[in-house]
Amino acid sequence: MERADENLLPSVYKEVSEAFSVGPSDLGYLTFIRNFVQGLSSPLAGVLVISYDRPTVLAIGTLCWALSTAAVGASQHFLQVAFWRAVNGFGLAIVIPALQSFIADSYKDSVRGTGFGLVNLIGNLGGIGGGVLATIMAGQQYWGIPGWRCAFIMMATLSSIIGFLVFLFVVDPRKTIGVPHDSHESSDRDELIEKSNSSTSSIWTESWTAMQAVMKVKTFQIIVMQGIVGSLPWTAMVFFAMWFELIGFNHNSTAFLLSLFAIGCALGSLVGGLIADRMSRTYPHSGRIICAQFSAFMGIPFSWFLLKEIPLSVNSYHIFAVTVFLMGLTISWNGTAANAPMFAEVVPVKHRTMIYAFDRAFEGSLSSFAAPLVGILSERMFGYDSNSIDPVKGSVQQASALSKGLLSMMAVPFGLCCLFYSPLYKFFRQDRENARIACSKEAEMI
Repeated sequence: MERADENLLPSVYKEVSEAFSVGPSDLGYLTFIRNFVQGLSSPLAGVLVISYDRPTVLAIGTLCWALSTAAVGASQHFLQVAFWRAVNGFGLAIVIPALQSFIADSYKDSVRGTGFGLVNLIGNLGGIGGGVLATIMAGQQYWGIPGWRCAFIMMATLSSIIGFLVFLFVVDPRKTIGVPHDSHESSDRDELIEKSNSSTSSIWTESWTAMQAVMKVKTFQIIVMQGIVGSLPWTAMVFFAMWFELIGFNHNSTAFLLSLFAIGCALGSLVGGLIADRMSRTYPHSGRIICAQFSAFMGIPFSWFLLKEIPLSVNSYHIFAVTVFLMGLTISWNGTAANAPMFAEVVPVKHRTMIYAFDRAFEGSLSSFAAPLVGILSERMFGYDSNSIDPVKGSVQQASALSKGLLSMMAVPFGLCCLFYSPLYKFFRQDRENARIACSKEAEMI
């Protein structure tokens, strides 16, 4: 539901643009506001998870984003949409790090990757469903209400139901007695819970200690740095739906193209993880880094070919379809191939929840600038004019302007992301050895 909700607004950018008479830069600000608030609020999830059951935290966050999603569908002014997108970001900030730590504690070390892989696969399927639903409904009217508004209200209703089910039936792994997934991890969690019960100040002390400990790890610094740059193209891609519709594709064709891209990304994340696992057995200190750099590099030629070389015509439908699928298949490896597995090897277990939160804080808040930048570049540098668009046929000229803005925020960041992985060849081995020595000493003391 989180991924479905995430894809709702970008899928109906064209309709929202017409409803509120705004251009790409204003639409970009909506994505910026949500991502920026989500990034800044993410550390709160780490604090809440220390103090409360995660199902309660997940339910509150889910209901928060459901309320804001419904409110966006009912908004009559652009500023109202902006406010509720900020609330949406706050709800997601609570949910995502809490969910990641929940999954990490629910699986043993040997199958934890499978747990995260399953969540990622289901998330991508949800994203496809949300994007397709919104894109198809956008061109219709239901009971006199524009279809895009109905899509938001429907998604909010489903999200609310999920939130209530989580609150009523989900049990926090911390409360599971007699099934210790990892005695060392359990003792760490118990220690955190005991500290959180002692006083409010101890919660903030533990949070500060966690941040300080991880900020000193070079591998963490490098991954966050590349993540900030590497997230820029993905944030810019929220304009894909609007771009295809400007070219002249109808809602159904646009939905199919976006679904192909999402399917490619879903399969790519799994394929990338499998290849990186095999590479790491042969090259334990560099295999994952090589896979990540390959995936980031492939974003450059694919972005150039998609946005620059393919003719902007509905007759190019099939070549667009093949390109977006192959692009998704090759540029989506980084998280499963390198970032998440490498974090697990260099970050202390007891700080895991807080670290997921701070990672999202750094990457989410700074990469959120990409969406408005695409709009600003398209309008002020490449001549995009929202007033000259045919509501039915779109505008090839405006699609060309938007494609130039997209290319500038995709090709260059992909190249920098590839370069920023390079220092890991030096520091990852050292940080992993330091983590193993530290764990050995703790085990001996226990």
